Amino acid sequence: MSTELTGTTSARINAALVAARRAAGSPAVGMVLTLVIVTDEENAHDALKAARDASTEHPSRILVVIRRPGRGPRRTESRLDADIRAGAGAGSSETVLLRLHGELAEHADSVVLPLLLPDAPVVVWWPVDAPEVPSRDPLGALAQRRITDAYAVEEPLRALDARAAAYAPGDTDLAWTRLTPWRSMLAAALDEGGAAVTSAAVESEADNPSAELLARWFADRLRVPVDRIVTDGPVVTAVRLRTSDGQIVIDRPDGPVARLSIPGQPTRTLALKVRSTAELIAEELRRLDPDEAYAAALAARVTAPSRPRDGESRETEGERRIEAQEAHDTHDQQEKNHV
Repeated sequence: MSTELTGTTSARINAALVAARRAAGSPAVGMVLTLVIVTDEENAHDALKAARDASTEHPSRILVVIRRPGRGPRRTESRLDADIRAGAGAGSSETVLLRLHGELAEHADSVVLPLLLPDAPVVVWWPVDAPEVPSRDPLGALAQRRITDAYAVEEPLRALDARAAAYAPGDTDLAWTRLTPWRSMLAAALDEGGAAVTSAAVESEADNPSAELLARWFADRLRVPVDRIVTDGPVVTAVRLRTSDGQIVIDRPDGPVARLSIPGQPTRTLALKVRSTAELIAEELRRLDPDEAYAAALAARVTAPSRPRDGESRETEGERRIEAQEAHDTHDQQEKNHV
């Protein structure tokens, strides 16, 4: 069931939602959370589709906030338009597209607040342009969980630094969520290998925020030199962990298949596909507590990414830079010992 309301109010939208549930024969609200999506017209369709797919696992009320403040010196009339979709056509969710015109676009929290499910968690997701400090944004302040995506901005690595400076418990980023399969496989490989890691290298396309976070995670958890090597991609292509027994390598040059190499064991083939946005959102909605591992990785620092020299392989480039970093650290430690 779909209902369009022009020049409406939050109270009328709530009444329309109740009427839609009754018409569908389910007057009780079976939603577990409210997901607020703050986006523009261009990205609203894709974001809403991903949220609806995720709602099969997490039935939710989805509020899509689309600001339309108007252009030019002339003031645009303040108006709230809504497109309400509930029942069989909305899957396991209730969806409300909220178009805020004029000055009302600057007060989206006053529109959203009456539409939140009572006594249910609130998650806010910015698919593209997120505020500098999500936790201080009027909509972000309503949420227990705030989701951004550094991959969707022009300068992802600078965005990560901004996220680190503005971090508050409850913040997370889809660039971190994309790393879950990598982190799981690497943790399992380290458990199997048993040897201590002495250095690490992460290979990816340029300015990939997931690769940067993975490198920072190594720096935080392993306390070893970490190198970032730029390849042609796509996304993260390989991770190399140097140990006293040899290298642990996960190599995914392209496609959904990766190869895992552990010293003393045969090479294995693993499924490591690039997951859809719906899968990423579904994962984030499974936990609403602060992600301490993300916070620690966000705050860590690693060396700037580099490309291999002409005629030099990716492995040689990584080893050369790691050896240089280790030599630098050793020199610093020797100087401290002489002080």
